Amino acid sequence: MTRPRAGGSGPAADAARAAGAAGAVAGAPGAAAEPAPPEAPVLLVATGSAHKLRELTELLHLEHARLLSLADVPDATAAGEPVEDGETFAGNAAAKARFYARASGLPTLADDSGIEVDALGGGPGVRTRRYAGEDATDEENNVKLLGVLGGLPPERRGARYVCVLAFADPAEAGVRGGIPVTRTRGTLRGRIANRPRGVGGFGYDPIFEPEPEAPGGRTLGQWSAAEKNAVSHRSRAARRMARALASRGY
Repeated sequence: MTRPRAGGSGPAADAARAAGAAGAVAGAPGAAAEPAPPEAPVLLVATGSAHKLRELTELLHLEHARLLSLADVPDATAAGEPVEDGETFAGNAAAKARFYARASGLPTLADDSGIEVDALGGGPGVRTRRYAGEDATDEENNVKLLGVLGGLPPERRGARYVCVLAFADPAEAGVRGGIPVTRTRGTLRGRIANRPRGVGGFGYDPIFEPEPEAPGGRTLGQWSAAEKNAVSHRSRAARRMARALASRGY
């Protein structure tokens, strides 16, 4: 199967060339990305965030790939944004991957992630970013969760971060237009702290004590980026996805 490459022809290849130096071959974590060779297969990452693109580039550590963000491929966002109304992280990640694969004509990698709290029956789950309201800040979400769990002992504050990565290649579309999706999943167990600690990370990191920290131990907000990336839900999903992508020539 022919992958879109920077030196090819057609709309997908045009988008890759227009991105120019934006694409990169992933190097060692933390290292500066090296320019991708002209023949490198192109992979669209369904994010407009340069930070997330850089993070996934480092976590995937692919040998042969030019990674682009939505900001590099205007055609990908011309049709708007996908509706993420699924009941699971896997469903939302797959919907996002298919949407941008069709819109861009490029193989696409998307993710959905969040936190599941045992005492809330797995909530807030897919509403992680909107837990305290549609436009809630990280601080507002943290305050709400701490309030809901107020008074619960450490053994009843169990939680886990979840990340699902989904890969969709429009070249694999079936006769009815359906695009198969490859998914990988990563989780990180821990508990919700009694109060925020640390300023690192984002989201619920300042109130999430990962295993094997003891109750009252460091939160992810107090871990270094290197420590977090070694065991995070996103890094675990990325390592599994990297094997699947490497088998496809990325």
